[in-house]
Amino acid sequence: MEPRHWNYWRREVEVYRDGGLRERLREAGLWLPEAEIDEYDGGAVLWLEDVVGTPGTGFSLGDHGAVARACGRWQARPSEAVGWTSVGFLRDYSTSRVVPWGLLDDDDAWGRPLVAEHWPEGLREKWGQLVAERNSLLTLVEGLPRRRCHLDLWVSNLIRRPGGEIALLDWAFTGDGALGEDLGNHIPDAVFDLFWPAERIQELAETCIDEYLDGLREGGWSGAADQVRLAVMASGVKYAWLLPALLGQAGDAAHRAYHQQADSRQLFQQRGLALEFVADWCLEALSSVRR
Repeated sequence: MEPRHWNYWRREVEVYRDGGLRERLREAGLWLPEAEIDEYDGGAVLWLEDVVGTPGTGFSLGDHGAVARACGRWQARPSEAVGWTSVGFLRDYSTSRVVPWGLLDDDDAWGRPLVAEHWPEGLREKWGQLVAERNSLLTLVEGLPRRRCHLDLWVSNLIRRPGGEIALLDWAFTGDGALGEDLGNHIPDAVFDLFWPAERIQELAETCIDEYLDGLREGGWSGAADQVRLAVMASGVKYAWLLPALLGQAGDAAHRAYHQQADSRQLFQQRGLALEFVADWCLEALSSVRR
């Protein structure tokens, strides 16, 4: 597998050996855990520091804001070029899944009780528009200002240490992305897996975007805030696969949210609201660049 592939197996080995990245993160208020690496023919084992602190699954709004601000400080300046970071992650990852796209036009799938009773009116039409515009959204994000991104930023990869620093884990995908793309993953994912209430997703989004922009400015960035907001919104296209996948699961007897048993009605209700939010984001992003 090529080092630029989104799923290159050695990438985390390279990350934990990168002293320059470690220092840049530390200066921004982020923590790359210490690691010992045992390599063998054809593989490697990483022994990571046991990080003590508050896990991201229990973060307050202030904690989420601190993550966004620290990421802004880190990404304010371009990172040193290296040969092992991913390129084209958003498009390659989001189009690599086997997805039951046909369910988007299946009346029986939309008529299942978990869908019909718990998803917002109009979501079917909005998601159909999002999927139809998928290539346009991917192209939009690809044309926005670039930085080294984590590309799997979400609550289960975060721990806030007692001193306030935020440990950031799971660097397998890190590479080229748009300024703001990490937030486009972090915000909806917190709701999709029931770690943040969907009814407060707008509050979470506004807080994270504002803090991220403040962090960028603290780090010396002087670009256009509207382009960052566009990246946050349009990168929601990554989740185009999720709604048809949920349609395919709506008839199952039980459901899980990130490996934990979940109340099916709550799960579909919360995800329905978050899906509508993502669809509105993506369509608003397209509308703003086509005016």
